[in-house]
Amino acid sequence: MENYTISSKTLAIMPINKKRSKVYENENAFVVEKNARKIIAENCEYYGSSYEGRKKGTMELIGITHKAPILIEDSENLIFFPTSSPRLNDCGWVSLNNLDSYTPYDDESIIRFHNNLTLQVHASNKIINNQVLRATRLESIIYKRKNRR
Repeated sequence: MENYTISSKTLAIMPINKKRSKVYENENAFVVEKNARKIIAENCEYYGSSYEGRKKGTMELIGITHKAPILIEDSENLIFFPTSSPRLNDCGWVSLNNLDSYTPYDDESIIRFHNNLTLQVHASNKIINNQVLRATRLESIIYKRKNRR
């Protein structure tokens, strides 16, 4: 598959190598012939912004510039967070809205989604916890702003 549109069904986008990613949905998993960051960037554009614009928005809202969570799409609150620096080839992206829990596994983490799928990610539990807190903070500020109208 060459293109992929992120939706509320998307659980995670994990790297296979520099040019390929595995996308996990509620009931499917498939390979996309692009790296995870490119899929994220193209979806920001698909939903009306740029990756850099979304990253700047995160910085303005919560002050995070590195390993920033990204609001991909506004109406469904599609927020994804990176598992490491997005500049690195081993960076995956995880959907905050579909995340159920995460636990340590050696120096890595096991992420469990609402559909009970589990993924082992190459990031410590401390890093995943920090990323979840950042993404949740972004979600909270966006929610408060929407409800002030």
